[in-house]
Amino acid sequence: MTNEQWSQLVDVIKGDIPSMPLTGLIVDSPWIPGWYGITNLQYYSSEEIWFRSNIKVIETFPDIIFLPGFWSEFGMCTETSAFGSKLVWSEYSLPHAERIFSDISQIDSVKIPNPKTDGLLPLMIQRLVNYQEMIQGKGHEIKFAVSRGPLNIASFLLGTTELMMGFITDPEKSHKLIEGITQFIIDWVQYQKEMFPSIEGIFLLDDIVGFVGDDECRAYVVPYLKKIYNAFDAKVNFFHNDAQGLVSSPYLYDIGINLFNFSFEHSLKEIRELAGSQVTLVGNLPPRDVLASGTPEKVREETIKMIRDFGSKERIVWSCGGGVPPDVSTENIRAFKEAVDEEVPKL
Repeated sequence: MTNEQWSQLVDVIKGDIPSMPLTGLIVDSPWIPGWYGITNLQYYSSEEIWFRSNIKVIETFPDIIFLPGFWSEFGMCTETSAFGSKLVWSEYSLPHAERIFSDISQIDSVKIPNPKTDGLLPLMIQRLVNYQEMIQGKGHEIKFAVSRGPLNIASFLLGTTELMMGFITDPEKSHKLIEGITQFIIDWVQYQKEMFPSIEGIFLLDDIVGFVGDDECRAYVVPYLKKIYNAFDAKVNFFHNDAQGLVSSPYLYDIGINLFNFSFEHSLKEIRELAGSQVTLVGNLPPRDVLASGTPEKVREETIKMIRDFGSKERIVWSCGGGVPPDVSTENIRAFKEAVDEEVPKL
């Protein structure tokens, strides 16, 4: 994102109401390749195609903040590759990381990866190094250190069902697993900050947080996310969980999260009440059923309804409830942006 967009985002998080409403979208490999007319394999394997497609995004929609911006990633294989997962690639869909454990009892063998040398992580960094000057030439900066969260990574290494069972049957080993992954994430985001001093934000994605109960959230989520968000002094601590967001919302401010993207199944008012007034919300149009599948007229209608239902301009980045999914058209994104710009000033 540009420095101006970053300043606008920080001001909204501080509680300032911008002269024009802020619209932001999470975009990465589920959406960009199809929209740009390439395969996923082309997107992942060619730095030049990755760069050109991201340039096309920001030039097509110059008034939208794209989060995190020029995201160097390989889908869910990104962090799990550093732990030694087998990576399975597909031409037109997201890659898959096979699990390396079948039971929580096996996790004693887990080793904390080195983000400077292990898996796909050095390639992610080098891609940004190779293109940093050209990114800056387009007026943009690398502003976020990005990682999947500890429960998300653990679910790929162990399996979601096995992880949930382990929380109940073997808390000791479960904590050991999450502690190890947390330390890895801290090392990873600190390394990104080291390589790109322009970074001033931390962006974590962890949908598995939405699968646990309150006791498990307080035990396995709150203390570990708090450590990660304290990895360096970030101005923006951004958290994405578009599964059930109700369980974690009351703890966001205590964790240190000041920007939250959540499921469209929760209303903006509902999350505002749970998260409190200090957390900036990112949402909350249904991404698949409206933004992807609806007509531009439907997108406009639902966007206006969302804005009127929320009824506030404070600490809000207008977006969809999750990342931008496949098949979202240029026309629908423009309809969304136009509806936001026309309707929010009327509040």
